[in-house]
Amino acid sequence: MNSSGAAEPISVVGHTAIDHICRVSNFPERHTSVPTIDHQIFFGGGAANIAAGIATLGEPCTLVSAVGSDFPGSAYERRMEELGIFRQFFYVDDRPTATAFMFNDEGGDQITFFDWGASRVFETAEAPALDFVHMATADPSFNVRVAEKSDFASFDPGQDISKYSKEQFETILDNITVLFANRHEAAQMAGTLGISVHDLAARVEIAVFTMDAEGCMLCIRGERQNVPAVRVKAADPTGAGDAFRAGFLTAYRRGYAPLRCCTIGTVTASFAVEEMGCQTNLPTWQRMAQRHEQHFGRLG
Repeated sequence: MNSSGAAEPISVVGHTAIDHICRVSNFPERHTSVPTIDHQIFFGGGAANIAAGIATLGEPCTLVSAVGSDFPGSAYERRMEELGIFRQFFYVDDRPTATAFMFNDEGGDQITFFDWGASRVFETAEAPALDFVHMATADPSFNVRVAEKSDFASFDPGQDISKYSKEQFETILDNITVLFANRHEAAQMAGTLGISVHDLAARVEIAVFTMDAEGCMLCIRGERQNVPAVRVKAADPTGAGDAFRAGFLTAYRRGYAPLRCCTIGTVTASFAVEEMGCQTNLPTWQRMAQRHEQHFGRLG
């Protein structure tokens, strides 16, 4: 809480990036190439996507991130200003803003190459002490420092999961309330820790494992509940996880129970996949609530 007694904004820590999203018929074998069917450029970065989702839903949000010399005065900066996102940035003059190159095949699988760019500064940056924070993809040591200093924290290893050591995962799990992961990340994280996915879920108060088209699994102290996906015509799966987290965290901050937070996250994600780009079709709270009523009932 701040000095006036009002709740602090939700803080989101991690990457701001430029996304290059390409569609291909199939992934090439080694030493071969395939032509792209489509190539588009969007605003991205896991943390920035989540911050944009929270802001669009109408909740105050602060993005703790790193950007390069190409960011000031850019269309991306103007986009964040329009959304009202508060920014606590590390500005790196000699590096570009991080860039993601994503390739989606006709079967719905994806391969990503990520250039950290300005995000390298996280390795040595001073971590802030935050009231309510979600740690998205970022440098593991920075997220560890954030977790240790924060009052409430949630965590999502994302595509940086292979960079974490067992000890870093242990420290983060000891300092968070909510763990997010997709099914593949949950299995990899459990493997690094030398435990089962069930035991991983039991390590935290709330674990949410997204299961692609099957929806998500909510675990509260190890007790499981399944939430089905909302079926829509999907154009691009890239931003689904980030939109889910934005919906869940906004709902949690507003006092909804974890199961309702999952249904709100699921509905928020259903909008994100309907158009190309992670931030292109994020819903307002009103749009989300209308679709939520159709699939899960009216929000109280």
